[in-house]
Amino acid sequence: MNLLSLYLNHPLTIATVEYALDITLVRGVENGYYGKNDTLHVVLTPFGVLTLIAEEKKEILETLSLLRISLDAPNLITQDYPLRIDSQLNTLFEVTNEAIVLREASTLNLNVIALAISQSVGLEHYEKRLDTLFLQSRRIVESIHTFSISRRSHLMQFAKRLALTRHDMVSNLLLLDKPNILWDNEDAENLYTRLAFILELNDRHEIALSKLSQIKEDVMLVMDIINHKKSEFLEWIIIILIAVEIVMGIAQFIR
Repeated sequence: MNLLSLYLNHPLTIATVEYALDITLVRGVENGYYGKNDTLHVVLTPFGVLTLIAEEKKEILETLSLLRISLDAPNLITQDYPLRIDSQLNTLFEVTNEAIVLREASTLNLNVIALAISQSVGLEHYEKRLDTLFLQSRRIVESIHTFSISRRSHLMQFAKRLALTRHDMVSNLLLLDKPNILWDNEDAENLYTRLAFILELNDRHEIALSKLSQIKEDVMLVMDIINHKKSEFLEWIIIILIAVEIVMGIAQFIR
């Protein structure tokens, strides 16, 4: 079996997927939806990642064509993983960096695998966004000596983007807590935990949050300097007004 997970640059609706593939999607793990037929298993997550599982790669490519998705699209984020079914396997599953081996391809197992790899793809999307924000933050710090009060609105917009990125990453990827369904199924929980370890989901999430904190500190530093410049500007205005008032008073007294 073959698995392909990709980040959708243009989100697909449930109705679009159902119509294009002639398949019915139902609620799956963690607000995601899944559907299947004899040759294809589809999982659509709420954070914009589509996962396709099929016996043949040809089936996956045909599905992408029906959905009008091109693998040649620029900046497309994808991850693929070979899946094998081995009924003679001594354990319920075996996960390595090279392949996932299952003793049985149950709907729950496939949905759990799709969720973990979808989270990895979604995390990669935010990692790339953070790299862009990190470069922008560096440029802001490098130009701190020329940063004027008039550019404060630009900095506020950057801080807003940063806050929204953090909010989306924490709330959408669902990495802080295990899916609710895993609390009632030890085998599914062990499968998800193993996949999360192999994909380094928690470590990558912590690194991403650390980058966010660093960018936040940079923004706060620049904001403090801008506020200090603004205070100095207001102080000089007050001094000038006082000086003008003194000069006018002296001039009036001389008359």
